[in-house]
Amino acid sequence: MKTKISLLFYLKKPKNYQKGPVPIYLRITVESKRVEITTGRECEPSRWNAVAGRVTGAKEAVKSVNAYLGNLEQQLLDAHASLVRDNALITAETIKNKFLGVGPKQRLLMAVVADHNERMKALVGQEYAIGTFNRYKVLERHTLAFLKSHFNTSDFDISRIDFAFIADYEFYLRSVRKMGNNAVVKHMKMFRKIVNICLGNGWMNLDPYLNFKGKYKKVDKAILTRTELELMASKEFASDRLAQVCDTFLFCCFTGLAYSDVQKLEKSQIARGIDGEQWIFSQRTKTNVKSHIPLLPEALQIIDRYKDHPLCESRGLVLPVPSNQKMNDYLKEIAVICGINKVLTSHVARHTFATTITLQNGVPIESVSKMLGHTNIRTTQIYAKILDTKVSEDMQALKGRLSRRSGTEG
Repeated sequence: MKTKISLLFYLKKPKNYQKGPVPIYLRITVESKRVEITTGRECEPSRWNAVAGRVTGAKEAVKSVNAYLGNLEQQLLDAHASLVRDNALITAETIKNKFLGVGPKQRLLMAVVADHNERMKALVGQEYAIGTFNRYKVLERHTLAFLKSHFNTSDFDISRIDFAFIADYEFYLRSVRKMGNNAVVKHMKMFRKIVNICLGNGWMNLDPYLNFKGKYKKVDKAILTRTELELMASKEFASDRLAQVCDTFLFCCFTGLAYSDVQKLEKSQIARGIDGEQWIFSQRTKTNVKSHIPLLPEALQIIDRYKDHPLCESRGLVLPVPSNQKMNDYLKEIAVICGINKVLTSHVARHTFATTITLQNGVPIESVSKMLGHTNIRTTQIYAKILDTKVSEDMQALKGRLSRRSGTEG
């Protein structure tokens, strides 16, 4: 790839200039970015030819200055040619450094990742959710492990990141880390943000993602049927921790709240809605989008069950919710106890609300999208898994209508 370079000699008048010789400077421009260096020579403004970038006159002193400037120009062009031969990063700064004999400042990948994560950490709760920050910490760990595995190093020069690096990193995630396709695509998308930071700062010459493509695969989201929900609701557990986690899960099934939202749900966020009934008025942690949800009787019963719980009373919370890891661990126990052959996670409850509780019972997808706090209805459509039971009900209703129409016509 050819890089256009522009060299310009010009006079740089000092502040409060009145008269006398002015320093001659050389400006190097590459891709609209420029740096300047002093030539160490001076010229009277009246004797300067701005178009030619040279001093006018026939005296030996003038010829000497112009010869010096010509030699300087050639040295800069030679520095540029040397960088091209070395397949090095071509910027105005690197050309200047090559000319001056200054080595390029090495930018290291893990330092950039660490700096990004520190900045993100400072903005958790303002611009980023804690979950987003945690995912980038995982990115940091996986990237370091990849460098050690593939290059036997704990850091890597950013200018050396190319398409092969990206392809090898993706293969590492699939083969060594055993990640599924969608997890890999999401991970490589996060790594691309790091690459974009480097490109934006001019630390990389080419975009290594230029010919890289990752595509999400459609997967069936696990959801619970009404029968399975009733089975969980009627089950008596030997320990309070399992009973509380089960209630929290069911509450999410009947409200559509994500784990991060139910964990911090306060009693003050429950109030009378436009219909005079109890609603949840909250703001999604992930997107900061407002979410207004009418409370179903099943959800109200669960709220009432914990109104006097010590943790809820002291912190003003609706439910006593454990950490996400503990909740998912307990949900696995609950699935075994209830005989449900599905991997239960806190997010399964959100999918269950979207399908079994709302869409399957005729709630329009626009209303479901609003309650889920989605910014785009296409996101809601991912949740909209219509079960065979719903298809059967719709077709039975169609058969009935066709049958009545046929009888009338007969």
